[in-house]
Amino acid sequence: MSGARALVVAKAPVPGRVKTRLAADVGDGPAAELAAASLLDTIAACRATFGPGRCLLALAGDLADAVRGEEITRALAGWGVAAQRGATFAERLVNAHVDLPAGDPVVQVGMDTPQLTTEHLHEVADCLDVHDAVLGPAEDGGWWVLGLRDPARAAALHDVPMSTPTTYDDTRAALCDAGLDVGRASILRDVDRIGDAAAVAALAADGEFARVWREVEP
Repeated sequence: MSGARALVVAKAPVPGRVKTRLAADVGDGPAAELAAASLLDTIAACRATFGPGRCLLALAGDLADAVRGEEITRALAGWGVAAQRGATFAERLVNAHVDLPAGDPVVQVGMDTPQLTTEHLHEVADCLDVHDAVLGPAEDGGWWVLGLRDPARAAALHDVPMSTPTTYDDTRAALCDAGLDVGRASILRDVDRIGDAAAVAALAADGEFARVWREVEP
């Protein structure tokens, strides 16, 4: 795992701009609070696994406008932070990988899996010793983690439709079509809706996400 970097691709948790499906059940403010907690848990897991100097956040939006923005900024001490670039999510994802230093393996996650642990991240990083890429399926048909031995190979994802029930299958096919040997990581559940939030909070009851969920759950 030596030499691997973490890449978190996330939105600033601004009410009305994050967790919109969850907000339909709990409201914009509570949804943003949950998004902030999820991001903080993700930052903590990546920091503990890779060390802050080998972590990068690719951010959409401004933490100055975000719920718990100052706290998130403090948690990012030692990290690299870059603005996302691109018109589509797939394009922004590719650019976030391209912006990484060449030659280092990368383990990329989002902000929708606050149950993420160092064990999950170690699993993906270790798989890169034997695979060109590693993809972790999400229960909703998407994926929660992408590991790449060479971050530049993320270019294969440029035209993959994201946030669909077949995103995992489509992403895996695109990587394989690009000539990559793709390993599979553990399956995790994304937090998109109220049922997801309750289930994930129960799985990681000691995390910040679970603490906030107990405060805002209907």
